[in-house]
Amino acid sequence: MTETVTIATLTGEKTFEAYVARPAEAPRAAIVVIQEIFGVNAGIRRKCDRLAEDGYLAIAPDLFWRLEPGIELDPDVEPEFQRALDLMGKFDQDQGIRDIEATLHHIRREERIAKVGCVGYCLGGRLAYMTAARTDVNASVGYYGVGIDGLLHEKHAIAHPLLLHVPTEDGFVDKDTQRAMHEGLDDHPKVTLYDYEGLDHGFATEFGQRRSEEAANLADNRSSDFFAEHLA
Repeated sequence: MTETVTIATLTGEKTFEAYVARPAEAPRAAIVVIQEIFGVNAGIRRKCDRLAEDGYLAIAPDLFWRLEPGIELDPDVEPEFQRALDLMGKFDQDQGIRDIEATLHHIRREERIAKVGCVGYCLGGRLAYMTAARTDVNASVGYYGVGIDGLLHEKHAIAHPLLLHVPTEDGFVDKDTQRAMHEGLDDHPKVTLYDYEGLDHGFATEFGQRRSEEAANLADNRSSDFFAEHLA
C-alpha cells in the first residue's frame, strides 16, 4: 500500500510531504529513502516500493519542498537535468538533514518503529553520509555520494553502520576524491566501501539510460544484506 503523509519539521512550525510504501505484513523496520537531485520521482518511489516488498516501511521525504514542493524530474531529459542541477545549487543541505531527522522522529513517534535506516542516491548518497554523522539513524547506505571527501572531518561522529557504493568512473566523483574516501574511511570500524569498476554515476537507478542491471542488482543485494543485519 502506498500513500502520502505529512511530516512536521523539527520546530513544528511547518510541514512537508513524503511518499510512503507499506509492506503487506507488520514492518520489520523502516527505511528513509533519500532522493536524488530529481526529486521524489518515479524512480525514488519504485525504490520505496521495492523496500516495502522486502518487508520494510519505506518513506521518501520531499526534501526540495522549500524550493518547489512536489518536484519530479527526468535525468534523461536534458532541460530537466539542468533544472535539477539548478535546484541542487539552491538546496540547503544542512536544512535537508534536519528534515531527514524530522522524518526519523515521525517514524518512531507515529509509526512506533524503533529501528530506522536510510538509503540515498546521488545527492541522497551524500546526505546519507551526513545523516550517519549527524543523527541517531541505525544504519545508512549511500550510492554514488558526491563530495564526501569534504565531509571526512565528520567521520568521528558516525556511530552506526554506514555502507557506501562507489563507481570508479563516476563523472561527478573523480579519482582523487575516491582515493580520499578510501584513505579516510577504510579503517573506520563502522564504514564499508564497495567499488564498482568501470561504472558511472547513477548505475543503480530504477529507470532510464544510466542503469547497469548487473551492477545495480549486486549493489542492491549488498544493501539488502546490510539492512537485514543492522536493522534486525
